[in-house]
Amino acid sequence: MIKSILLTGGSGLVGKNFMEHSETKNYTILSPSHAEVDLLEFEQINKFLKEKQPDLIIHAAGIVGGIQANIKNPVKFLIQNTDMGKNLLLAARKQNVKRLINLSSSCVYPKNYNKPLNEELILSGELEPTNEAYAIGKIFVQKLCSYINTENNSFLYKTLIPCNLFGRFDNFDLETGHLLPCIINKIYTAKKNDSKEVHIWGDGSVRREFMYAADLADFLFYCIKNFETIPSTLNVGIGHDYSVLDYYKVVAKSLSWKGEFVFDLSKPVGQKQKTVSIEKLKKTGWHSSTSLDKAISLTIKYFVEEN
Repeated sequence: MIKSILLTGGSGLVGKNFMEHSETKNYTILSPSHAEVDLLEFEQINKFLKEKQPDLIIHAAGIVGGIQANIKNPVKFLIQNTDMGKNLLLAARKQNVKRLINLSSSCVYPKNYNKPLNEELILSGELEPTNEAYAIGKIFVQKLCSYINTENNSFLYKTLIPCNLFGRFDNFDLETGHLLPCIINKIYTAKKNDSKEVHIWGDGSVRREFMYAADLADFLFYCIKNFETIPSTLNVGIGHDYSVLDYYKVVAKSLSWKGEFVFDLSKPVGQKQKTVSIEKLKKTGWHSSTSLDKAISLTIKYFVEEN
C-alpha cells in the first residue's frame, strides 16, 4: 500500500497543482526544496531516500521553458534534466524504492507527424530542433526507467507523457514561459495598456494540445490508487488540439479584448502539430474533466490576482 510519496519539483506547475489536490490529505507527502535536496547531487538524494524510504516517487522536477528558453539554453536543458533524472532513479534503485512515476513530455515524439502520437513512436524519427536538447534529456530518463524495470521486474518505474500543460502557478514570463500563459500575459497587458495590437509568432496555424494542470494532478492520484495496472509508458492528454490562433481568440474573448492580431512570419514556431494519442489512456477509465474555456478562465483569474 502506498502511504508516503516523494514529490520532486514541488514548487513547479505540476507540483503545486498536485499539492493543492484534495487527495493529499490521505498521504504523507515529502517535497523537499532545492536547498534541502539538490537533485544534481547524487549523494544528497541518496541520503534522503535512505532516511525517508518513500513508498512512491513522483518525479516532476525539471528545467522547463518555452521555445525561446529552449533555443537559448540547450546545454542546460539537456544536462540538468538528464542528471536530475539519472541521480534520482539510480538512488531510488540503490535504496530499493520499488515504485516511481516519471513525468516526461510530448517533445519526445518525432517532428512533423500529422497523426496522434502513440507511445510506440518514441525514437522512430527526427526530433523538433527547437526543443531537441530537452527532448533527449526526457528520453534518457524514460529509457533508464525501462532498463531498470527490465533488469529487475520487481521495480515498477513508469513514465507518463503529458501533452502541453497550463494553469494556476504557471510561468507567465514572455521570455521563459510556454505558449498559453504567454498569450494570457500578452493580451492582458494589451488590454491594460489600451493597445490595439498583439503580435503572434508565425501565422497562427500550428496546432497544440493543452490540458489543465490540475487535471494531470488528478490523474496522478488516479495512478497512485491504480498503480499496478497503469502501463509502463502512457500518454496523458485531452485527445484533440487547437490552432495557436484559436488560443489567442479564446483568451481575447475571455478578457474582452477586441484588438487585432499581427502575424510575425520571421519567428520560429516549432512543430506544425503535436497531439498525443489517448487510446491507452481511455482504457484506464480516466479522462480530463476541465473544458478549455473554464481552464483558461481559471488561469486568467489566477494571473490577474497575482499581478
